[in-house]
Amino acid sequence: MPDTRPPILDEIDRQLIAALQINARESVAMLARQLGIARTTVTSRLARLEKAKVITGYGVRLGQRVVDGGLQAYVGIKVQPRSGKEVLRRLSAMAQVQQLCAVSGEFDYVAWLRTDSPEQLDQLLDQIGSVDGVEKTTTSIILSSKIDRGQPV
Repeated sequence: MPDTRPPILDEIDRQLIAALQINARESVAMLARQLGIARTTVTSRLARLEKAKVITGYGVRLGQRVVDGGLQAYVGIKVQPRSGKEVLRRLSAMAQVQQLCAVSGEFDYVAWLRTDSPEQLDQLLDQIGSVDGVEKTTTSIILSSKIDRGQPV
């Protein structure tokens, strides 16, 4: 039976992850200097964190000027009972759905959408609303990002 417990992170793991969240391209040597540990320790910890799926990838965060080139919105989606799998399958096929989270509360899912224009957002919302099993949607357009800390550890 696989171990489903979350991995235990010590303070050095947390500091290493925080440094990578600031600059994922930082060299192992610089990370070692920042944390006051040996390069081999950084390398072995990174390998362990990757193997444990604590770190699942390294990416690029776009600047606000690039992100503002389009339109972003959050959409709360309420689905009919036993329709979740089909709704998930259909939303997965929509490239403008950047993220979909199952949530508690009034809605079953919250989707983060990105489109190029208000017209495209309108069409996408019509598509989502017409998916079999979708009962209700509520949309909030993102006007600006005030705080973005990435994903905390």
